[in-house]
Order: sequence, then structure tokens, then C-alpha cells
Amino acid sequence: MKKILLTLLLGFSFYGFSQDVKYGVRGGLNISNLDFEDTPVMTNKHRNSMYIGFFGDIRFSKTVSLVPELQFSAEGAKVEVWQLDYIQAPILLKLRLSEKVRFALGPQVGLKINKVDDGARNFAYSGVAGIEYKLSHMLFADIRYTYGLVDVFDDNLPVSAKNSTIQLGVGYKF
Repeated sequence: MKKILLTLLLGFSFYGFSQDVKYGVRGGLNISNLDFEDTPVMTNKHRNSMYIGFFGDIRFSKTVSLVPELQFSAEGAKVEVWQLDYIQAPILLKLRLSEKVRFALGPQVGLKINKVDDGARNFAYSGVAGIEYKLSHMLFADIRYTYGLVDVFDDNLPVSAKNSTIQLGVGYKF
């Protein structure tokens, strides 16, 4: 009897779970910089660039959803040698605060794609927090802050810095 009940509960939960998955695209402006531990050897100005990607929005309930994403994000600093482009995979837990506002929080991993042997690590690990505002049934605007959890540069370099990025963008759910 317990096995039957457990099978029914799991079946209904997967049935309900699979019925509310939305997909979409998002993109916008990155304002990023490197947060150095000590004073940098060159002028450290922020880099204005772009990001673009796609996501899945898996709703667990009316207020909670899990949102895995895959995106291209141009980050780092304005100086060309410190410009770092990534393919990133954030996994966000979104909480509905009101009919139009959702809060997002989660980890992110990034793979550096533009340069090799430049002294920067190939993988980046970050924390992400953001707010999303629903403009229509399918269109939304969001702002996110991403902060690196590990040093951007290899251990053998005398400098230490973490990525810091603000993303301003819009998205569309299909």
C-alpha cells in the first residue's frame, strides 16, 4: 500500500511539475569591473558590454520556481587584457513577491571563451541576486548583480581580483 501511495504521489508531482515549464530568451547591458584585492597596476575602469542567453522557468508552485540559464556574457574591465568573455550557467531560485515582482538568488559557473594563456582562470564561480518585473504576460525587465566567489587570475600571478557585474535587461517567455 505504501509503495502504491508513493508511486501515485510521485506520479502526480511529476505530472504537475512537467505542466508548468516556460522557456525564453533574455539579453541586455553588462556593467562590469574587476574588484582588486590591492591597488591595480593600471587604471581599472568598468566595461560596458552585453549579454544574451536563454532559460527555462520551472514552476514548483505559484510563488517558487527554478530557472536554469545558459548565456554569453562579456565581463571584466575596460582594459583589453582584462576583458573576459564567458559562457555562463546560472541556476536561480525565484520567489514571487507580488503579482509583477520576483526575487532571484543562486550560483553561477562560467567558462572563459575568448583567450587562452592570459593569466586568467578558465572557470569562474559567482553568486547572483536580482529582481524581475513583469511588463506583460510574456515580457519582463530585470536587474541582477553578480559577484565572483573566486579569484579571476591564476595563483602564480601577483594580482588578485574578482568579477563584479550589474546586468540590466529584458526577457521574453514563449
